[in-house]
Amino acid sequence: MANFYRDNEDMKFHLEHPLMKKIVALKERNFEDKDKYDYAPLDFEDAMDSYDRTLEIVGEICGDIIAPNAEGVDQEGPQVVNDRVIYAKGTAENHEALTKAGLIGMSLPREYDGLNFPIVPYVMAAELVSRADGGFANIWGLQDCAETIHEFASKEQKAEYLPRFAKGATAAMDLTEPDAGSDLQAVQLKATYNASEDQWYLNGVKRFITNGDGDVSLVLARSEEGTSDGRGLSMFIYDKKHMAVKVRRIEHKMGIIGSPTCELVFTNAPAELVGSRKMGLIKYVMSLMNGARLGVGAQSVGIAEAAYREGLAYAKERRQFGKAIIEFPAVYEMLTNMEAKLNASRSVLYETSRFVDVYKAYFHISQERSLDKDEKMDMKKYQKLADVFTPLLKLFASEFCNEIAYDSLQIHAGSGYMKDYPIERLVRDARITNIYEGTTQLQVVAAIRGVTTGAYLGQIKEYEASELNPQYEYLRTTLKGMTARYEEAVTKVNEINATADHNDFLDFHARRLVEMAGYIIMGYLLLTDTTRNDKYHASCEVFVKMGKAKVASYLEYIKSSELKDLGIFKK
Repeated sequence: MANFYRDNEDMKFHLEHPLMKKIVALKERNFEDKDKYDYAPLDFEDAMDSYDRTLEIVGEICGDIIAPNAEGVDQEGPQVVNDRVIYAKGTAENHEALTKAGLIGMSLPREYDGLNFPIVPYVMAAELVSRADGGFANIWGLQDCAETIHEFASKEQKAEYLPRFAKGATAAMDLTEPDAGSDLQAVQLKATYNASEDQWYLNGVKRFITNGDGDVSLVLARSEEGTSDGRGLSMFIYDKKHMAVKVRRIEHKMGIIGSPTCELVFTNAPAELVGSRKMGLIKYVMSLMNGARLGVGAQSVGIAEAAYREGLAYAKERRQFGKAIIEFPAVYEMLTNMEAKLNASRSVLYETSRFVDVYKAYFHISQERSLDKDEKMDMKKYQKLADVFTPLLKLFASEFCNEIAYDSLQIHAGSGYMKDYPIERLVRDARITNIYEGTTQLQVVAAIRGVTTGAYLGQIKEYEASELNPQYEYLRTTLKGMTARYEEAVTKVNEINATADHNDFLDFHARRLVEMAGYIIMGYLLLTDTTRNDKYHASCEVFVKMGKAKVASYLEYIKSSELKDLGIFKK
């Protein structure tokens, strides 16, 4: 099989983004680890070479092991034996290969046996794994839990749990319950403190828990008696060694079958409080979910990459009416649009990852020393950008993933509907991406703040003012026109919304406003990419044309709307 990193030059292109110099400097603290660890980089070039070589290893494992195992895992799936999860044979092989290669806990500091990698190369590894098997990406990607422990747990907890990830420990985040899905404030799993033992115990049920039988679990539980909202919830670490949590069943899912989605029963399960009481949902889960949404963004791009490649290969091979079907305009337009959406998704994925990298690096530095004024301002800037870009990424990457997979199956026609081709599995795997870790509709709720606060417009103006290749000025002119339409739409919605005693008009048009901003932002990102490398010119031009049409249609819809029109849609 191909090396999934080396056969995709887009990965190296994004790895070499100019902002990486700043990210590496912050992450490596002037390369102070070089005197403590023989594998720590000596300078920027050494660090980048390390990322490149490690991603090559990931790409090799993905191409030689994970991808060939994907069909078998999809057919076999995990099972429950004696209240425990048994992975499919291929899943176990995948995890062993990545563990032996030292690819669990990539972003953790070296003192915890991690590689101290920034988020960008870690997310790239997640994309590669997702391209190979979207279901297995969930198991591997839950090492995000280690980052939450690193950020918020005590020194003793970090020393106890973090080194276990490098040895292959699996993880889970136990959040949702039968009556608490998206509304996590409704969580009822009970946490009780036994003062004489200085020990917390958990009792209750969790449902739809990805990799629920993981070795280390982060559990959201109600620690404050008499409460019914988010202020009564705390975060806990549960260690599987206690064997106090039973897997009641594994859900029978449409896709990502290799990833066990479990219903769990906690019975006097010993647990450790993470951070402060009552901050579980307000602070820790929000951080955990942002990381998970970044992970779903990578998963979406990885699955989309696989689906696009399947469609392209089939279109080149399949002959009808005496020629390959890729020669028909109806087909090559589909493929061109798929590639444009894929490139746009990848651009916003790594732009978001870079924003997260900078602010996370400052956060960890602030735990060691006080930040100066400029550092505090820089951290605040990138944190705000990360906060508004994360839901935008999750929304667009997952929706485009579904569209690309759908179109790839369409190119396969009847053959794609059969299990003889991987696209059938990819379509099923893609469908969950715009549902879990917050549906697209919930991403809009989070992203609309970027519209109302002007955060998206501010970043658009920064992109607009950046240095671009003069020969592509016509694309910037188009994007400026789209921005003017976006501002007109925002003004219209705000004016009408201000006349009501509720936000229904804003909420009704929220997705249209967010998507308008997203098309402009991704258009600029592709234009910036084109300035660095002309290979993205075609995708940029196609995507900007698609965006121009979308923005125009959304503005027309908004201009024709009035507050009274909402009654048409109420049931």
